[in-house]
Amino acid sequence: MIQQRTNMDWMLKELADTVPFTRHIIVLSADGLRMAQHGTDADSADRLAAACAGLQSLAAAVGHELPHGDGRMRLVVIEMSGGYFYLMAAGARAYLAVLADDGVDAGLMGQRMRDLVARIGEHLSTPARNGGQVA
Repeated sequence: MIQQRTNMDWMLKELADTVPFTRHIIVLSADGLRMAQHGTDADSADRLAAACAGLQSLAAAVGHELPHGDGRMRLVVIEMSGGYFYLMAAGARAYLAVLADDGVDAGLMGQRMRDLVARIGEHLSTPARNGGQVA
């Protein structure tokens, strides 16, 4: 797992470098565990990862209300005072989260996040947890 985090560092940095106003980037598992980060300290990344797990669960519950969908969350975007939050599915049981300041190009961010997920999706997938242990 540590090697995986190291390998993702440069890819997360590349996203931040190519999209102006990017503040924090986090890769997390569906159960809210931080797998990788860029632009933030570990404590902040852990808090954000935990919040993201709740948000993706909420989005899935809402998605089940659509008559022709499977309920899987693909992308959540929240516009807030001061910036934007993006949460994108990034492989089986893994997510890519980004916080960006006002001024970010929303279209560019979405495109670069999709490109990153496509490039490293298999590295972002996390095994199912079984009784607190990775299966």
